Amino acid sequence: MNIARLCICILIPISLTNCQSQSNPNIKTNINPLICKPDSGFCEIPTDTTSSKNNRNLKAMRKPIKIIYFTDPICSACWGIEPQLRKLNLAYGEMVEIEYHMGGLLPDWSYNSGGISKPTDVAHHWDEVSKYYDMPIDGDLWLEDPLHSSYPPSIAFKAAQMQDPEKAVLFLREIREMVFLQKKNITKWNYLETAARKVGLNTEKFKAEYEGTAKGPFEADLKLCREMGVRGFPTLFITDTTGKSITVNGAKSYKVIEASILQLLPTASSKSYETTWLPIFQRYHSLTAREYAELTGTKREETESFLDSLVTNGKLEKHKTKNGSIWRLKGN
Repeated sequence: MNIARLCICILIPISLTNCQSQSNPNIKTNINPLICKPDSGFCEIPTDTTSSKNNRNLKAMRKPIKIIYFTDPICSACWGIEPQLRKLNLAYGEMVEIEYHMGGLLPDWSYNSGGISKPTDVAHHWDEVSKYYDMPIDGDLWLEDPLHSSYPPSIAFKAAQMQDPEKAVLFLREIREMVFLQKKNITKWNYLETAARKVGLNTEKFKAEYEGTAKGPFEADLKLCREMGVRGFPTLFITDTTGKSITVNGAKSYKVIEASILQLLPTASSKSYETTWLPIFQRYHSLTAREYAELTGTKREETESFLDSLVTNGKLEKHKTKNGSIWRLKGN
């Protein structure tokens, strides 16, 4: 089976440019960013090879390690790395801060190399990548209510981030669950507003910034993306206070990310945390089976039956898709 790791993003026609430059002759143009490489878990974009990779964003570091994370709301490989990042927050949250940046991949559907030229071409690839990452993704979104762009949810994230960086991360999770599991077109305002309200954002302020000032920080993200030579998503620049940095491209394992941190900060130690089901769900109100196994050390083959038993006992709620399920703490 040809398992493609897929990440979609189309740009809306506004006065912004995406992470890649359209005019530089050094840019590679034989890359289709709609299909991620199966050997790397990386959604690659055409890149300006003359860009500087030494421009690290070290301002306002509050912790010994900063991860500068370039992502996109509908990047399937970024959804695939969620279990690792959640575990990282639990184990190294006191030493590591993650700074989220939006990157963008495609200007429009005119990029038609590699067999992907329209939304309906995407559906099968999303179904395949769901199995590869063991994370539920329903590709039927692209048959039923396809997105025309990933820019609206990216700008919405920046609006949320301007208001409250921690709630913005929760907001990003909400809209990812909407697009990957619930088949909701998150370019539509009603879904963005629902997610903002659910995580406790001021929705009036959120709407005003989404429609106005948030485009500026989004454009700044795209500029930083070019300056740092980002080739695709997810990209993590793991950086210490001296500016030394290790780059992790693609949805690499938790051990790879942890090893990079320890290379920069050998004195770092993993914090022990409670791995029983209730504390985990109190911290993260929704979890896939893959995430629960990663966070608790439970054998993956035993995870679903255990989570289902909590549903039977009225502790959790379960949302099923054709490619897997997600469990939520009841009442959240």
